[in-house]
Amino acid sequence: MASMSDFDVDVAIVGSGFGGSVSALRLVEKGYSVAVFEAGERFEADDFPKTNWAVRKFLFMPKLGLRGIQRMTLLRDVLVLSGAGVGGGSLVYANTLYEPLDDCWSDPQWAHITGWKDELAPHYAQARLMLGATTARDHTAADDVMRGLAERLEASDSYRPTPVGVYLGRAGETVDDPYFGGAGPDRTGCLECGSCMIGCRHNAKNTLDRNYLYLAERKGAKVHAGRQVVDVEPLIGGGYEITSERSGAWLRKARQTIRAEQVVFSAGVLGTMRLLAELKERGRLPNLSDRLGQRVRTNSEAILGAQAPGSDVDYSRGVAITSSIHPDERTHIEPVRYPKGSNVMGLLSTILVDGGGRVPRQVRFLAQLLRHPVAFGRSLSVRRWSERTVILLVMQSTENSLRIKWKLRRNGKLKLTTEQGEGEPNPTYIPQANQAARIAADIMGGQPGSAINEVLLDVPTTAHILGGACIGDSAETGVVDPYQRVFGHPGLHVADASTISANLGVNPSLTITAQTERAMAMWPNKGESDPRPVLGAPYVRIDPVPPNSPAVPSHAPAAIGWIPRG
Repeated sequence: MASMSDFDVDVAIVGSGFGGSVSALRLVEKGYSVAVFEAGERFEADDFPKTNWAVRKFLFMPKLGLRGIQRMTLLRDVLVLSGAGVGGGSLVYANTLYEPLDDCWSDPQWAHITGWKDELAPHYAQARLMLGATTARDHTAADDVMRGLAERLEASDSYRPTPVGVYLGRAGETVDDPYFGGAGPDRTGCLECGSCMIGCRHNAKNTLDRNYLYLAERKGAKVHAGRQVVDVEPLIGGGYEITSERSGAWLRKARQTIRAEQVVFSAGVLGTMRLLAELKERGRLPNLSDRLGQRVRTNSEAILGAQAPGSDVDYSRGVAITSSIHPDERTHIEPVRYPKGSNVMGLLSTILVDGGGRVPRQVRFLAQLLRHPVAFGRSLSVRRWSERTVILLVMQSTENSLRIKWKLRRNGKLKLTTEQGEGEPNPTYIPQANQAARIAADIMGGQPGSAINEVLLDVPTTAHILGGACIGDSAETGVVDPYQRVFGHPGLHVADASTISANLGVNPSLTITAQTERAMAMWPNKGESDPRPVLGAPYVRIDPVPPNSPAVPSHAPAAIGWIPRG
């Protein structure tokens, strides 16, 4: 049997996003030594691009030498936007911290296991405080459009300003807090420049490297940036050997190995799915559930928008998302912005075309092009696109899913693809979304638009892919148990959006954080007995285990990104 002296660290964490950073902090508080592997780079404020035309700093495609914060992955049924870098998706997300719509809690994948809404409630509260959630200033031009949209959809009562993880303060006001990562003369109140999704250059955004991960590193967690984990091999007697290499390296891969007693997979849905699938194919994890890759969700999402004819009104000002409405109980609409000059994503936009019905969407697109050539020509222009455009992010909590499949290439790597999954088909077209885009365009005196991949490929876009390693009551129904331990493989855990077991209908960052807070709260302190039932036993609700060595001083302020526990 392996002994503790055989391991380099107690826990290896693959990924540093909302799952990985929370895991790192909560486990070092409980006395575990922790190593975090992140495929992306570490960013300081000045490292972020000034606009997203600086693709080397914005896009993450390391094989091509692009080492930014935005991943873009085209699968058969969906275009996925996700994050990279130390702090994961928090570097590129829109700071939006909502709790799910009610349909989430009744999803048949997990509703029978426990009362999730009740059990997660204190962990949502903890997550909001740690991420510094506050209410956005909803005084922007895009918010005026949303108020008009809500009125026309007879949903004015649903309008609300967005809870965001941003230090608002006064614009440009500095704060000096010795406990908050990145504090001091460079820590300023939000300038409302709209740059949240290309990287905040003003330290106003409460990214994970400013709270959870910052505190974890202060307590001894080691972060290995620019390292892609390529193998996790079980050791005889227990524990795992983790192999990593330089991200995107063609030749000099600089492979390294460490041994850890336990491993937490937190690489995001696509990263975790790819690695677990490769390990299953190689025979590393022979008992991994056949449910891997099932019930993958796109958050039932569409991304489209409306463009004004000119830039007399600047729609790029404000926090990335500042308000939202609910035109019905299952649909959530938010206005999204990029900063002035950041027009790269405009290259994906085109005229709005409805889907559904017998006529292929591509045929409808061609017909629209021929009937409205001037509108089509305008849709191709990215001149002042961010200033003229209100992007509409539409999410639903309806029950539908995809399945991620994989094919082994000759080089031993996997190619991921998708097919329609269980339940209703994943929507390629959301009528409420197209209706909202047309109304918003009318309010702005402009024209509605959608993404080129939607109208030409009938492939929607999501910034919030979920599931694939869902929570279940057994290996026949899920990949992880309700404590987020991998069925069939003691010592392995998943803590990221892969474990989200329903469409949320809202941005998922707060839910990933809360679910991980809950899972880590049930770990024992190092050297103590484990209160959780043995792997595979029926679920039992247990009390959280307080950490022996909390990271946050009891007198630390609670308003700018993290709080004391207890």
